Amino acid sequence: MIRSLRVRLMLAATLLAVLFMLALLPAMQGAFSLALQDSIEQRLASDVTTLISAARVENNRLQMPLQLPDERFNLTDSRLLGYIYDREGRLVWRSKATQEENINYKPRYDGRGNEFARIREANGQEFFVYDVEVKLLGGKSAAFSIVALQPVREYEVTVEGLRENLYLGFGAALLVLLALLWIGLTWGLQALRRLSQELDEIESGTRQSLSEEHPRELLRLTGSLNRLLHSEREQRSRYRDSLDDLAHSLKTPLTVLQSVSEDMAQRPADRDQAWVLQSQIERMSQQISYQLQRASLRKSGLVRHQVRLRPVLQSLCDTLDKVYRDKRVRVAFDLPEQCYVPIEQGALLEMMGNLLENAYRLCLGEVRISVRETLSGIELCVEDDGPGVPPDQRARILQRGERLDRQHPGQGIGLAVVKDIIESYSAQLTLGDSALGGAAFRIHFPVM
Repeated sequence: MIRSLRVRLMLAATLLAVLFMLALLPAMQGAFSLALQDSIEQRLASDVTTLISAARVENNRLQMPLQLPDERFNLTDSRLLGYIYDREGRLVWRSKATQEENINYKPRYDGRGNEFARIREANGQEFFVYDVEVKLLGGKSAAFSIVALQPVREYEVTVEGLRENLYLGFGAALLVLLALLWIGLTWGLQALRRLSQELDEIESGTRQSLSEEHPRELLRLTGSLNRLLHSEREQRSRYRDSLDDLAHSLKTPLTVLQSVSEDMAQRPADRDQAWVLQSQIERMSQQISYQLQRASLRKSGLVRHQVRLRPVLQSLCDTLDKVYRDKRVRVAFDLPEQCYVPIEQGALLEMMGNLLENAYRLCLGEVRISVRETLSGIELCVEDDGPGVPPDQRARILQRGERLDRQHPGQGIGLAVVKDIIESYSAQLTLGDSALGGAAFRIHFPVM
């Protein structure tokens, strides 16, 4: 599919121009052919007039001078042929150039006066014929058909030369026309290019709204976009204010929990539990900060982040090892040391925290995290050796509130949150089978 508007318009204009010229060529050739035939008819009529003016009738017999006024009738190699027939169709005179021609022409002495026609001989030769019936010659009664002929070959050569010139001329004209169209479309689409630049500036945060310096055909579009942007900013502001209120209301409970965890850390028997509690409190604080930050950022700003993956995974796995210490889960990392993913750190913590918590909870004892680079982007995969997910249930568990595991507490929103985060970064989440025997969650980040 052609995505460029300018290329589409150029292709449409080229097609219309070619169709127009293809329709115009036959019309021009026909008009030139008719004009050329009219010219030939007039010239042959003039030649017949020359023969009539030179003819005399004496004693009821036709007399022609040895030298005619038109030298072409006197030359043996001339292509101008002259004949005179009597009323019964008998040939009574012929020009010198006809000595080498054997033309079987029969005049029609039927009162038409004159006739212009095109005839074909048995040998395939064609001639233009101008036949004039004469009743008076030199003031005396007469009954003759005076005929002038010209071979069609010269006419065809002229028409063929014109056709070639027309093809060359129309081809050159088409190239010039397409060049002018390309320049005109480039100039005409500058308004769309300026609009695209302003949208890029809005995307990057350097502009708040579209300007009004656009053609009037685009003003309705730019006005609608500005209203949409204004509405989006107001909604984001309300969302940020609501999160600010929520963060403020959670601040005191988190402070209390932090104090409790510090008291527990003083007792050696509760030190591990206190460390887990403090880690979760810190994670809650990070997520609250992240949601506040996310509410004030556009999607484009988030996409441009690059976060090193291994430290985040190691931190999450250390925490989950404490939570599931009785299970003794083995985690394998199959990724480069300097592996980066195009996502903001808070979103990465939330996404991988949910996926790894599910893997730890459902696995038998082994989890694998791998990263593979492809031509289209980066693929991050989390696998486990647990029971897996049946194919007919994979779409359902990604919905908010849906869970397959009913034996452990939870609200069933973890994977739905993961899916929302992934889609906000134009990434794709797929659920399949793992070589370990359980489920494999694959996240594909496209090349930006």
